[in-house]
Amino acid sequence: MIKKSLRKDFEKVVSKERCWTNQEDLAAYSYDAYPEQPVLPDIVVQPTDYEQVGKIIELCSKSKTPLTVRGAGTNLSGGTVPLSGGCVMLTTALNKIIEINKEDLYVITQVGVVTQKLADAVAKEGLMYPPDPASLKVSTIGGNVAENSGGLRALKYGVTDRYLMGVKFFDTEGNYIKGGGKPVKLVTGFNLPGLMLSSEGMLGVMTELILKLVPPPQAKKTMLVYYDDIIKASQTVSEIISSKILPATLEILDNFTIKTVEKFHKLGLPTDADAILLIEVDGHPAAIEDEYQKIQKICKSLNGEIHIAKSDEERDKLWQGRRDALSSLAMLKPTLILEDATVPRSKVPQMMKAIQDISKKYDLIIGTFGHAGDGNLHPTILTDKRDKDEMKRVEAAIDEIFEKTLELEGTLSGEHGVGIAKSKYLESEVGKGTIAFMKKVKKGLDPKNILNPGKVI
Repeated sequence: MIKKSLRKDFEKVVSKERCWTNQEDLAAYSYDAYPEQPVLPDIVVQPTDYEQVGKIIELCSKSKTPLTVRGAGTNLSGGTVPLSGGCVMLTTALNKIIEINKEDLYVITQVGVVTQKLADAVAKEGLMYPPDPASLKVSTIGGNVAENSGGLRALKYGVTDRYLMGVKFFDTEGNYIKGGGKPVKLVTGFNLPGLMLSSEGMLGVMTELILKLVPPPQAKKTMLVYYDDIIKASQTVSEIISSKILPATLEILDNFTIKTVEKFHKLGLPTDADAILLIEVDGHPAAIEDEYQKIQKICKSLNGEIHIAKSDEERDKLWQGRRDALSSLAMLKPTLILEDATVPRSKVPQMMKAIQDISKKYDLIIGTFGHAGDGNLHPTILTDKRDKDEMKRVEAAIDEIFEKTLELEGTLSGEHGVGIAKSKYLESEVGKGTIAFMKKVKKGLDPKNILNPGKVI
């Protein structure tokens, strides 16, 4: 419980209207997209300018109040939920796009801007911001940086780290820090933008970002490829990559996910297919045609049946189907656990086979989809956390999925972060020395441990 005097201090900073302490309001900020037992914060505050952000941090530091920074709360690993009450700071009112520079190809934005809004704004200026997480319609750009978000186009265009040029943030003493800048080459001092990437709100509170933009491709071709065997679909992914072809996107959906998406959204997906690949190539029209011919040959050699999107409307429907995979699966059971197993791309067939075997072994429903071209698969377990016996099988299945992922030289998280969901597994991937080093960095930057305590390490 927060002291009345401290609550009044917060109200002085942001006003009573942007400061919440009643149970109903607090409950909304006690969970994200990870199914953890919710813990209510003591207070929620929403600053509207940078000065207020600094003052909130100072109040938390002086009172040793835990501070969890939160954007839209779409996080999938429990990174935006408090574990011991404290203060939740909403960044959603820091929502201005400050500058779109068409000469030097960058955008300056506040952290609370929704990703889709940013992408649409730069598109109107004839430019592109490539990272496109499935949550782009609601997730905020600050959260994308904090989690180093990927997305469907990451195969060709890379994840958020490729586009972060500059960042402004507060440290735990309320000092305002600037890292990076507008030049495309900048090596002055430490790489502070890199420090904020994947930091999960543990090392500083970001307020403003400089992001690189690129020219959009001249043309695109989108393919839907049906398979009667998901392993052959997985082998197609490996063949395309090893043939030195780099599509803009290369996504996979298994039969269960296809049926579920089609049930709820009626997009005309082939429900009799064991798997589908969604492939898009972009660039110069001549290059697109050359890549298409090579991809077509590979797909046919593995019994894939290719269908080309004939219009932008048809293309958009296909990609919406992929983006709706998670929300569709979530309608089937009370609890959904989305994992983030990522392996070298040549090992996607082995990982896909392992997921199938684990599903049968533990008698669990697992729908699998993901960014197959990146080796980033999302085995999604449908369950009910009130069923204690089934949850024991779920936990054993997750352990085995991660064991197989590391055995195949993969990583526990390709894009969702560690948060609380994967913290207990982290040492098995990186080792004790790395954990100790991370703790030293955390302690040096946040000696009172107020920023998002209890996460990652």
